[in-house]
Amino acid sequence: MATGQTTQCQLCPRRCILEEGQRGNCRARINSGGKMKTLVYGKPCAVHIDPIEKKPMYHMYPASSAFSIATAGCNLHCKFCQNWEISQAEPEKTQNYDLSPDAVVKEALKNKCRLIAYTYSEPVILYEYMYDTCKVAHQNGIKNVVVTAGFINPEPLSELCEVVDGVKVDLKAITDEFYSTVCFGWLSPVLETLKALRQKNVWTEIVHLIIPTLNDKKEDLSRLVDWVLTNLGPDVPLHFSRFWPQYQLKNLPPTPTETLDMAWQMARKMGIRYAYVGNIPDHEGNNTYCPNDGKLLIERKGYSVLEYNMDAGKCRFCGNKIPGIWQ
Repeated sequence: MATGQTTQCQLCPRRCILEEGQRGNCRARINSGGKMKTLVYGKPCAVHIDPIEKKPMYHMYPASSAFSIATAGCNLHCKFCQNWEISQAEPEKTQNYDLSPDAVVKEALKNKCRLIAYTYSEPVILYEYMYDTCKVAHQNGIKNVVVTAGFINPEPLSELCEVVDGVKVDLKAITDEFYSTVCFGWLSPVLETLKALRQKNVWTEIVHLIIPTLNDKKEDLSRLVDWVLTNLGPDVPLHFSRFWPQYQLKNLPPTPTETLDMAWQMARKMGIRYAYVGNIPDHEGNNTYCPNDGKLLIERKGYSVLEYNMDAGKCRFCGNKIPGIWQ
């Protein structure tokens, strides 16, 4: 809505009210002439080709390449952000490429990428650019993957769900205290995003980065798993990822392997059928197992797929259907 030269952004839960020339909290949106304008359309500052396993998405086109783009800015300010140089930067302070939606898709096709990933910083703040690119991608047979913190309002999320194929959500904690003190946001919109994605049948995977002393209590991990089971069901892949000291949390140690083992085993015992461990390349929690017969379906080491025992989305041994978007 706009009153005179004042306008309010409706994209994320912050709903920034901006005067003429003022930028939103994300740094990437501005009030220009009483209208909200994006400063990052067609201006990615990061362009790479990644394995889809890096996102991580484990149940979507395994071993495929994703043409990955990001722009400057973010609507959260996590103290542990690994890409803080771009996520916490203003668009004019980064080295940007000139890539229209058509150009992104052209590059993806040229590099034989089956997917385009909107990733690294926060895709929510490049919404218009992402939405338009998604539409062009679908016209050319390319899938779209959004790697996000899920801090978005229901209305734009609903529209985005019409053009995306998979979403990886970083569920950073199950407490408001963590979100307010470590991420400078709040929890409830993220939970609503996850429920909305489930309702709209958009393929979703969840990553929970376990940070020592901040969100590694067994009772909190149990609450998080219970919330996923209750609201999303047992088939949503849940990745527990190892924290490495960086940005503003260099004082903390890496996550002990024992903590990740505990979370992984607990999630499986509680009923999560596809629990994973991330950032430990040799851990058996990188692999996908059939919940019906326990057989190894996909063996991974780091971002590489070493063994693949599925046919048309089913276990090669027992025929059990495995949820996901497969080859």
